[in-house]
Amino acid sequence: MSILARASSLIDPMLLPVKRTAFTTALNLPAAVQRRIVGKPVTYDGQTLAVDTQLMLALMKVSGEPDPSTLPIPKGRVALLRQSQLGGGRQEIGSVRELWVAGLKARLYSPEGSSGDAPLLVFVHGGGFIFGDLDSHDAPCRLLAGESGVKVLSIDYRLAPEAPFPAAYDDSIAAFRWAVEHAAELGADPSRIGVGGDSAGGNLAAEVALAVGEACAFQLLIYPVTQSDASTRSREDLSEGFYLTSSFIAAATDNYLPAGIDRRDPRHAPLHAEIPTTGIAPAYVATAGFDPLRDEGEAYAAKLEAAGVKVTHKRYEDQIHGFLNVVGAGRTARAAVLELAQVVKENL
Repeated sequence: MSILARASSLIDPMLLPVKRTAFTTALNLPAAVQRRIVGKPVTYDGQTLAVDTQLMLALMKVSGEPDPSTLPIPKGRVALLRQSQLGGGRQEIGSVRELWVAGLKARLYSPEGSSGDAPLLVFVHGGGFIFGDLDSHDAPCRLLAGESGVKVLSIDYRLAPEAPFPAAYDDSIAAFRWAVEHAAELGADPSRIGVGGDSAGGNLAAEVALAVGEACAFQLLIYPVTQSDASTRSREDLSEGFYLTSSFIAAATDNYLPAGIDRRDPRHAPLHAEIPTTGIAPAYVATAGFDPLRDEGEAYAAKLEAAGVKVTHKRYEDQIHGFLNVVGAGRTARAAVLELAQVVKENL
């Protein structure tokens, strides 16, 4: 039995704590040991996949963890939540409060010692518009808040196919506007409220920033979806083997944008939006080197910059789509998220 197979034998889907311990132990092994386990490096475009990420992908493959997109949507949501909890670990934070925001469930993360007029990041979770919730992104929200000193308000928008486009778009904008109007209730400074999100949430965060203009102080776009009408080289080259697959992208797109919806609608495809030359918040766009969405995220960063928006773009070359959720195991993904937390701190 191989080392990977022995590790996966500890993984019983009914025993999440045991599974998490095995997963964390493997990803925290010395890099040299991990390299001996997984073999030769994986490279693409002159980039080398982080060895702990390579090991994580190998463990998921031999453990039988399903691709959530291959499951019926209710089961896929459970699978995605389980996978996010494996990588998230336990992250400490000053306080967490459940509340309702514009009719949506939400969760407010307050760092230790935060004041009554603290900066605030409205966070919109990823999951392809069909998966994800407050729990799937609990760990990264805790880490972002705790390390940045910025309050994080995570919102639980409606998902497709039960609520297709433009439900998530409408919910995200309503939630952001609610946060500005109720800043005092949140203990936030209304002049320092930003928006952020990952993947589908990065798409929605970009749309919020375009819709609310100067009410938004900063936008954090983490490997965002920016279009759905065309392929890109990264979508083609990285379609399998790096967690986010072409089948998941297709399932997410078809459920969120049913027949009859224009896939170039700028409310869903910010890459096709008219970017105002003034009034749009500064942006930090994070992409991942081994992510099918890499090229479109970078194209959107370039589009914002061409319109005169202050943009910082960084490609985390050794990472995959979803690295935001791997903050409780391994080294490289957590290091990337800690860097994002400092970006939030510096901008808000």
